[in-house]
Amino acid sequence: MTSAKRMLTGNMAAAWGARSSNVDYVCGYPITPQSEIVETLAGWVDRGEMRAKFTNFDSEHSMLAAAGAASLTGARTFTATASQGLIYGLEMLYAIAGWRAPIVLVNVSRGVGMPMILQVEHGDVLAARDSGFIQLHAETCQDVIDFVMLGYRVGEDRRVMLPVIVNMDGFVLSFARERVEIPEARAVSRFLPEYEHPTPLLGDPEAPVAFSPTTTDGFVYSYFKHQLHLASIESKKVFAEAAKDFSAAFGREHGVVEEFMTGDAETVFVATNSYSSIVRSGVMALRREGERVGMLRVKMLRPFPSEEVARALGSARHVAVYEQNLAPGRGGIIYPEVTEALYHSPHRPEVIQSFIGGLGGTQLGLGEMRLMLKKCKASRADSRLHEPVLLFRKEDSDRLAEALRLAGTAPGTASAVRKHAG
Repeated sequence: MTSAKRMLTGNMAAAWGARSSNVDYVCGYPITPQSEIVETLAGWVDRGEMRAKFTNFDSEHSMLAAAGAASLTGARTFTATASQGLIYGLEMLYAIAGWRAPIVLVNVSRGVGMPMILQVEHGDVLAARDSGFIQLHAETCQDVIDFVMLGYRVGEDRRVMLPVIVNMDGFVLSFARERVEIPEARAVSRFLPEYEHPTPLLGDPEAPVAFSPTTTDGFVYSYFKHQLHLASIESKKVFAEAAKDFSAAFGREHGVVEEFMTGDAETVFVATNSYSSIVRSGVMALRREGERVGMLRVKMLRPFPSEEVARALGSARHVAVYEQNLAPGRGGIIYPEVTEALYHSPHRPEVIQSFIGGLGGTQLGLGEMRLMLKKCKASRADSRLHEPVLLFRKEDSDRLAEALRLAGTAPGTASAVRKHAG
């Protein structure tokens, strides 16, 4: 395989990430909008284009159980899922992390639950934020292939030994074609050494090992849980080392956060995933209008890069946290983490405001950016937590009101949405 640039979807980039990383085992179960990943890998394996074993399972739960077990034998393992599938296998995420099995799982974010929707929302991947998986969130198709390789490099490091989720947005990125550089095989082999588990299952029969035994002593459980926590924290340092080598090998730089025009910015928008591209364009447009704005893109959600976030936002007057999730009864999930990161900052921003948008793939544009900026400037700093603002366009509100009217729903329902929306 030689280095090449191709037009690839995000799903195809994920498949190439696994192929480039020389994975030994692929566990699959198709689910929209992820199916293209495992279908592509299955085809490559079937045609002999990829030296790996592929198994299609009867559910995401069994798929993840097999992925974790395979990793413990010393096989570099890859899998992928989305939305309901990730939630169905949530139990196994905690098990895999507890086993310290460094698989890479690509999640293609999609709304969860009822009403059913196929478009993007981040409730699925953020539900897994405390499972012990490292989380890397992609903005572009190139990010997807890069993060798969970086995921193996970091997760398999002896100082870490943790599984990794690479997240991308369903439909917006999974089926969007972008120009992607597929790395040259020799460069990958120099960057990513072969995977060797320190104490593999099915290893030395004279020195058997056991994973995940049941313990009845809380001090034993506490010890292992804290070790997992320390390894997760250590992964930030390991990521920085790996990113330096990655840049030398492939010419692309990655950090746990990315700053864009934040140096003199009075207002900074915090964003993740593919909508970061829209926020970046909005920042440039607002700059042309004379507004001192910038963007902080968070690439690593677990472990949360609190120090890097605090440094990047320490000189801003206003912080607008834009996120595509809504935790009922709480609001945005990332907002309190940003707030916590800034709590002890000597130059804490005057305003930290939560904005919820893009749910189910709803649009984000310059109008929403202007509204976020306006609300941040109008907010007065006080000791109260600011209520999250739902970004909801007037035309969508009108369409909703008409749909509810046709359905015979009480007209007050639509007005309630307008009351809490921006």
